[in-house]
Amino acid sequence: MSVLTKIIATLDTMAPADRQIGQFIVDNPDEMLRLSSVALGEQTGRSQSSVVKFAQKLGYPSYQQLKLAVSEAKAQQWQAPPGMVHGSIDRADGYIAVQQKLVAGKLAAMQQTMSVNSEQTVERVLDLLDRAERIHLAGVSASSLVARDFAIKLMKLGRNVLHDSDSHVQLASAASLGARDVMLAFSHSGTSIETVRIAELAKERGATVIVISSLRDNPLSAISDVVLHSVSDEDNVRSSSITARDAQLALTDLLFILLVQRQDDANDHIHRSEAAVAALKMR
Repeated sequence: MSVLTKIIATLDTMAPADRQIGQFIVDNPDEMLRLSSVALGEQTGRSQSSVVKFAQKLGYPSYQQLKLAVSEAKAQQWQAPPGMVHGSIDRADGYIAVQQKLVAGKLAAMQQTMSVNSEQTVERVLDLLDRAERIHLAGVSASSLVARDFAIKLMKLGRNVLHDSDSHVQLASAASLGARDVMLAFSHSGTSIETVRIAELAKERGATVIVISSLRDNPLSAISDVVLHSVSDEDNVRSSSITARDAQLALTDLLFILLVQRQDDANDHIHRSEAAVAALKMR
């Protein structure tokens, strides 16, 4: 996971001193690489020991190792196409600026989401989905739309899928799960009361619980067996779950494609599904 992505995702939960240091690093990674721990402390109005402790809280024994991690993150960092504008959309932004910021935000959320999930974790999720007798997908609001989209894709592969947009039905389905089943729960915040309760019930029934949620510690992730992370710039102010939804969709599309690669008869299942629907289309 990129250290810059980790800092961005956890800024709001940091203590004020750490937040100042973290914000400076995120905003000025190239300058940070040229600064000593003393100089970075001076730039942020903090002490050298605060800078060293910040590095240690992120899991790096020394400030130099944090600098190395930032350097590596910069080398791997996705660059927006020329003309793209990052940042929140403001009321004063013109039509073109809104277009650019919207597309940039979506692309950044999807790229960062891909970068924070290791291949090993994704492979584990694929193994669990492959072995599952039944797969229950849970989520409310915008996450329910993502769950429905993935449910349809899994059905096309012939998987035994349970999904309903009604959280009461989701609870009833979760109560029927067993040890050979998998619950895949979607909630970017990880605090949706309905989704947490549905996942808890599935866990009580012995099902394996997979969660797609943000990097922050949250109640849903705490009860999961495996967590896939979604990254979004909407944690503070948003009018709708736009980039969070895109981040979740990017993950589920990745899982679907990898499952297709694994499943020898995947194309047969998909073609039968397409043929069934084609009969209903106007000629």
